[in-house]
Amino acid sequence: MNMMRDATPAETLAHAPADHPAVKFGKVGVLLANLGTPDNYDYWSMRRYLSEFLSDRRVIDYSPWIWQPLLQLIILSKRPFSSGAAYKSIWNEEAGESPLMTITKAQTAKMAERMAARFGDEVVVDYCMRYGNPSTKSKVDALVAQGCTKILFFPLYPQYAGATSATACDEFFRSLVDIKWQPTVRTVEAYYERPEYIEALAQSVERTYAGLDQRPDVLVCSYHGVPKRYLMEGDPYHCQCQKTTRLLRERLGWDKTEIVTTFQSRFGPEEWLKPYTVEEVARLAEQGKKRIAVCAPAFSADCIETLEEINEEIRESFEHAGGESFTYIPCLNDDDAHMDALFDVAVDNIKGWIA
Repeated sequence: MNMMRDATPAETLAHAPADHPAVKFGKVGVLLANLGTPDNYDYWSMRRYLSEFLSDRRVIDYSPWIWQPLLQLIILSKRPFSSGAAYKSIWNEEAGESPLMTITKAQTAKMAERMAARFGDEVVVDYCMRYGNPSTKSKVDALVAQGCTKILFFPLYPQYAGATSATACDEFFRSLVDIKWQPTVRTVEAYYERPEYIEALAQSVERTYAGLDQRPDVLVCSYHGVPKRYLMEGDPYHCQCQKTTRLLRERLGWDKTEIVTTFQSRFGPEEWLKPYTVEEVARLAEQGKKRIAVCAPAFSADCIETLEEINEEIRESFEHAGGESFTYIPCLNDDDAHMDALFDVAVDNIKGWIA
């Protein structure tokens, strides 16, 4: 009996009474997860999104008694305006959504195509966001309703961090609490050292460099930052970022002077992982490195931190310090080499679930 299709009550439960409700079961779900996006760039859309994001104790772990009054009364009275302006500058007006949403949809479609080619209709692929819409719970419920009794949860973060991978998994597990027939689940571990991922990164760098008139003096690998305290408390993110850069350099066959690791998106008064990208690019310019390229290996899709922060704020810091040529290398997005790498990771993680 084929258990991977919609079935009648008699087919699914051989010994059930005739009036037993129909049950769909036997499919495998693959749920891609990214950080999230506001629904729009107006004040209230931004405020809802930022409130959810900045209230996450994995992201900001200060005591709520101290942090929430500061967040709700001061930060969220102003920040939605500045963040909204930043989102507006990169917004996909044609689709009415942020670039992150557009790209995640394209990634999901390509993953679904690859799964269908390998497994037919036995695997269902969907996506969710940790913050904003579509919520993790809504998509978990949808997969279960389609008969997914096994779900692979796939956070699209190459390097593990408590503020990204862990909080995504937290939300995924919370989404299972009210389900009567809970699916069997697995989560994908960080894939920062997978050869396929490093190869996709290297190809994107080589492709960009091949199209330039002059070779950049330095490639800056800019990763999203976290407070240094998180590293000291055991978060492996910093080490995994450093290894990603090293593996990329080794694959490219470059000297250590041609590539550096930096961290961006600092928030709040604490010391974060250093060097800070915005300061390092200025230092490079002052040292005579007049041509640089910047890539963002921690981001699986272009978003506000890459399209606005890197391409505007960080570029401006470099040029203000005397830099002459600034090249941003887009994230891997739905590039075929990237999607092949993600597909390989997913297939490895559903082994034993499907032939």
